[in-house]
Amino acid sequence: MIPREVLRKVRKIDLVTRRIVNQEFAGRYHSVFKGRGMSFDQVREYQPGDDVRQIDWNVSARTNHVYVKQYVEERELTVLLVVDASASLITGSVGLKNELAAEIAAILAFSAIRNNDRVGLLITTDRVEKVIPPKKGRGHVLRVITDILGFQPQGRGTDLALALEYVNKLSKRKAIVFFLSDFAGEGWEKALAITARRHDLVPIVIADPIDRALPDAGLLRVLDPETGLQRVVDFGSAAVRAAFEKRAGVESARREHLFRRHDVAAIPVLTGQPYTRAIVNYFRLRAKRY
Repeated sequence: MIPREVLRKVRKIDLVTRRIVNQEFAGRYHSVFKGRGMSFDQVREYQPGDDVRQIDWNVSARTNHVYVKQYVEERELTVLLVVDASASLITGSVGLKNELAAEIAAILAFSAIRNNDRVGLLITTDRVEKVIPPKKGRGHVLRVITDILGFQPQGRGTDLALALEYVNKLSKRKAIVFFLSDFAGEGWEKALAITARRHDLVPIVIADPIDRALPDAGLLRVLDPETGLQRVVDFGSAAVRAAFEKRAGVESARREHLFRRHDVAAIPVLTGQPYTRAIVNYFRLRAKRY
């Protein structure tokens, strides 16, 4: 039985993302994620401006009219949504990261099915929590979104390497892999390199303003959501805030260096801010690149 609160969120995301997909993303998605090639569809009479290289000389000779070959794109791409459900995603100062992840995943999934692609889901923490094989259809996508929002993981930690390794085993053929995570942690570069070679990997880095800079809020008790460790931190100390900001900057730079090193273009998004611009910018840059 799906909780009412989850169903309410699914309906809201469905309404919001449907408009965005129809207006902006479906066409852009199609233009940057190409199918496997072109296959012959039919012949039609030549029209001024047609490419003469596509003339079907056999048909033209038999009919005494000039005909050209028409081709259609072979799509049937496989899109795999890898969603980090670790406890660090159930946080946020101006909105929860996991709800932002679900909304972005919905946009990508609906864009995929609008282009006749298949969509699958992998939910991960410090273990592989759930796998939904790729399928087509609106009903399937709604199930995927419902699972992202309503799934209760067993693990609380993060193991990015495990998730990437599982992706490599799960899909032998090349897939488009959207990995939605805050990408905290270390030890996942080797797995990243392998996945980037085998698949079209698109990391979507989900962050919150408080991940980058602490507020000046005095003494507060803070909790690490993944380990459960608690400590009192003096947010009113300028030195503490500066040290935190420096460490966050170093971590961000290290992550960006890893992506660049393996020729992976990431999409950074921030809770509390419009994410559509970041995704559209990615589509534009990718279109120029390819």
